[in-house]
Amino acid sequence: MTDSASSALLLTNATLVDGTSPDPQCGVHVLIENDRITQVSSAPISAPHAREFDLTGRTLMPGLIDCHVHVIATTADLGANALLPDALVAARATPIMKGMLMRGFTTVRDVGGADRGIQQAVAEGHFVGPRLVICGKALSQTGGHNDYRGFYDERDDQYQTRRLGSMGRICDGVESVRRAVRQEIKAGAQFIKVMANGGVSSPSDPIEFLSFSVDELKTIVEEASNAQTYVSAHLYTDEAIRRAVEAGVRSLEHCNLIEPDTARLAAERGAIACPTLVTYERLKIEGADYGLKPESVAKIDDVRLAGLESLITMREAGLEMAYGTDLLGEMHPHQSEEFVIRSQVLPAHEVIRSATVTAAKLLRMEGEVGCVAPGAFADLIVVDGNPLEDMRLLTGQGEHLSLILQGGREVKNRLDA
Repeated sequence: MTDSASSALLLTNATLVDGTSPDPQCGVHVLIENDRITQVSSAPISAPHAREFDLTGRTLMPGLIDCHVHVIATTADLGANALLPDALVAARATPIMKGMLMRGFTTVRDVGGADRGIQQAVAEGHFVGPRLVICGKALSQTGGHNDYRGFYDERDDQYQTRRLGSMGRICDGVESVRRAVRQEIKAGAQFIKVMANGGVSSPSDPIEFLSFSVDELKTIVEEASNAQTYVSAHLYTDEAIRRAVEAGVRSLEHCNLIEPDTARLAAERGAIACPTLVTYERLKIEGADYGLKPESVAKIDDVRLAGLESLITMREAGLEMAYGTDLLGEMHPHQSEEFVIRSQVLPAHEVIRSATVTAAKLLRMEGEVGCVAPGAFADLIVVDGNPLEDMRLLTGQGEHLSLILQGGREVKNRLDA
């Protein structure tokens, strides 16, 4: 992050794209004071005290939001990652987070692993990275997704609970899950993540496995609600998604095998889906090379091949979708390719909306991030070209981004070059 930060910045003559319209808004002027946007106008803004950037011919967007990341997933072998020393995991997480920010993701929601310490280190500027919204450790039942002990490993089920490199913790039974939720909230969790279905990366749970009883799920939702927050659930199959929605889960991760009736029910209940299609493409291509176990590689196509169809199903049902990627280890640089994958079947502005307005809604940060409006954090990116016409402008490692602001501070600036 550069040291050149002004208490006031004026962005002039911008073409605004924020996902709320299929057409860009031209001739937009934005005044930033300290870390917030203070004015947005179609008429010129008088601010002689401000440093000015003329954005003629460029596109201004809210900073991007990825609602499904694991910043501590430094390798695709998550079982091995859980055994690494905390200091090593933190060190390896720093370039992962910096890479996200340099791709224009100014806010991310970590859905398993990152703790309050990592979050605070970023907030205090010790690590360069996006704003972190965290759940602490994801909850998994014995033998569920996030139990990486395998068939012959008889270690105590709490061996990984407090390791930074572990994405989750194991809990069984109503009272156990109740205590686990309370402990995660105490430790700084801003929402609760539960593994409610089988998964690809864990060894002993086929995709169709249902994890946790209905009573356990309802207890998790109750405790999260008591703490004035919500539950996010790892889900693939239609049966698992429906029972989670009926239990009160708000954030539905993945959803590759969702059916129309369940998608409509989820929409009626106010849930939001968070598909993560890019991770299955990359796991198929690179997973084995980067440490994914053979039994996990064999499960990838069970969910990968249904991905694009699930987007159509959810859109037709009116189920809102946020942007997520779920990449691991060396695959993190492919984060922006989710835009291109989704745009194969969804309108460009809706794909962008998933990483701006809808993402902010899922994070319960509406009006603060994901928008260009007075009072919002000055988290902004400037794109060389119009991503509504070419979604590839949002890919790469920020190569088409000439300006990245986070809280009004210049993370990247090619405009002065």
